[in-house]
Amino acid sequence: MTEEKLMNRWYVVIGAVLVQLCLGAIYAWSVFTPKLTLPLAKGGMYGFSATQAAWIFSVGLLVFAVTVVISGKMMAVTGPRKMASAGGIVLGVGYILGGLFGSSFFTQLLFIGVVGGAGIGLAYVVPIAIGVKWFPDKKGMVTGLAVAGFGFGATIWVKAAGSWFGLIDNLNFFGLGGVQSVFLLYGVIFLVVVLIGSIVMIDPPEGYVPEGWNPPEAVSSETGSGSAALGMVDFESGEMMKTPQFYMTWVAFLFSAIAGLMVIYCIKLFGIDSLKASGMTVAAASAAAGTAMALYAIFNGLGRIIWGIASDKIGRKMSIFLMCLLQGIIMLLFYKMGGTVTTLIIGACIIGFNFGGNFALFPAITADYFGNKNVGSNYGYILLSYGIAGVIGPQIAGYFKDTAKGGSDPSIWVTPFIIAGVVCLLGAAVTLLSKPPKKA
Repeated sequence: MTEEKLMNRWYVVIGAVLVQLCLGAIYAWSVFTPKLTLPLAKGGMYGFSATQAAWIFSVGLLVFAVTVVISGKMMAVTGPRKMASAGGIVLGVGYILGGLFGSSFFTQLLFIGVVGGAGIGLAYVVPIAIGVKWFPDKKGMVTGLAVAGFGFGATIWVKAAGSWFGLIDNLNFFGLGGVQSVFLLYGVIFLVVVLIGSIVMIDPPEGYVPEGWNPPEAVSSETGSGSAALGMVDFESGEMMKTPQFYMTWVAFLFSAIAGLMVIYCIKLFGIDSLKASGMTVAAASAAAGTAMALYAIFNGLGRIIWGIASDKIGRKMSIFLMCLLQGIIMLLFYKMGGTVTTLIIGACIIGFNFGGNFALFPAITADYFGNKNVGSNYGYILLSYGIAGVIGPQIAGYFKDTAKGGSDPSIWVTPFIIAGVVCLLGAAVTLLSKPPKKA
């Protein structure tokens, strides 16, 4: 018997979570922004503008998304285990170099944004592609579990740097200061843990079918319900990009992701501004915003699992529609919700929950529409929309924050949140018009 035939398929899920816990570090960026944007005149070490801090995050997301396209194609040559390992090495080295040399905007942009983003992109698609092959009977569930670690990982890295251990305030390796010391420590952890998780990133045997599961013979109805019946017709990437369904799926992901990525970037800045205006001290507002940020990340992980499982029951199309609709409504209300700690946290949890759903639903609908066989390469092209959203969402927020010229008037956040809410509602509308493609 081969190694693949002997392996319990649930080991793949465990390995996937380990890998994704580290890749989710990019979602912890908001914990660094107050330190990075503290003016030099007030004792800051970097004095970045809000827009500069946003660019490091945005470039990381964009490079991540572009690299996924490349890694999805390379994986067929290198194999999934080597691809995941390469991602862990590149990610870890990027953060280590960012820790040692990231004293300027340019070096942080290069090492954290470009190198770190490339590492995430190399490894990210591996657990998704392998998971779908091992779990063709539970695609929504396994994609949710496979990427849940990405959201939960952000909670770990946020809280470790902040309230759990105070790393960002207490670490000072080689006189580098808190931010760079955390980069250095995290880089070592990422490198080691991703290499461990990559051990089980292997394809199932040729023709593998889970015990007790009979592959469906026909594509399901146009509603997308009963979506386990989808994914039986395989499209190559070139064929996929000739269908209107590819562009509709791409746009829906773009619009949905803008809101979540905007909030990931700015939630601590917005929370401090809004709660301070309601009478809280800066320290108390910062602590409350940090809690909202951590809970956002937890619900981000939960959303990946729960939306994925739900989509196996009600269909991917209906799930994406409901997710975008709810996200649009909450974004339109989020400015008002920022006025109290309770409503800020509730809003953050809902936004994080819906944003996490993207990463279970869109790879699963890519497999449904364009086949299980090529989901690794096909989803890379869909994920490019997320990279674009990673520029648009944070940059809109950073631009309006910089218009305050160092002020803390919370009203500057009204416009970016309205923009995000409207595009989410447009994403819901686009999804309703989508139907499974038919191969000629």
